[in-house]
Amino acid sequence: MNKSKNGLLFVLPAVVGTFIFILIPIFCSFALSFTDWDLLNEIKFAGLNNYKAVFCEKEFLQILANTVVYAVSTTFFAVIIPLFIASVINTKIRGAEIFKTVYFLPFITPAVVIAIVWCWIFDPNIGLVNNLLKTHYTWLFDTGLAMPVLIFVSVWKLIGYNTLLFLTGFASINPNLYEAAKIDGAGSFQTFKEITLPLLKPTTYFVVLVTAISSFQVFDLIYVMTSGGPDDATNVLVYSVYKYAFEYFDIGKSCALAYILFVIIFILALLQRKLSK
Repeated sequence: MNKSKNGLLFVLPAVVGTFIFILIPIFCSFALSFTDWDLLNEIKFAGLNNYKAVFCEKEFLQILANTVVYAVSTTFFAVIIPLFIASVINTKIRGAEIFKTVYFLPFITPAVVIAIVWCWIFDPNIGLVNNLLKTHYTWLFDTGLAMPVLIFVSVWKLIGYNTLLFLTGFASINPNLYEAAKIDGAGSFQTFKEITLPLLKPTTYFVVLVTAISSFQVFDLIYVMTSGGPDDATNVLVYSVYKYAFEYFDIGKSCALAYILFVIIFILALLQRKLSK
């Protein structure tokens, strides 16, 4: 009995923190999505008006498309590239530990710092990219280039973390299987296709799911690098949630948009779980 009480005492701070900082805000924000409130005046019940208003706005489809393009592109490249890098490092190349550290550094670097550095690199006047390529592109101020630049920076930041996850998956594969395949005369590609990929399915599913969810929730890079511009070309759902709440002071619409995003991510997780089977 004493052990049970001691266990509860150890768990209590985490439970209280979860209840206060996660569960209560979830229920409160869901309730606020059905209200009309500007942070100053009295809260008024609005029913489904906020959801209707969000869906009826002409910018919503563009913002949704931007979010999907960003999330799908980032997820694709941030899974394929780390898988390739992990495959190379797993061959026990010289200096593998150094490569692991170098690849992981961008992930532990604060996103704001990364955004500021890449803003300088893509600066149209003094940027390193234009100087190296001898071009004069306005990368972050061009409606056709701003989104690809953001995707590139996001993938660059995620490569290290996803590479380590794949390396963990490689470590769980029995090396005897590779020896048996080698004895049977299987080539490198056939071994990768028939042994590595099937046994990496749990790791791949986890990497895809985590990367997709984080991509749908991107905010910091866009806030610092483009502020949703130019001309809403990089405006995404989470940044719109912020704008509705702290620029337009429309808390109801902000919460409604947040729960629309929640539904999208929830459906995505269910689809990925079904496809993984």
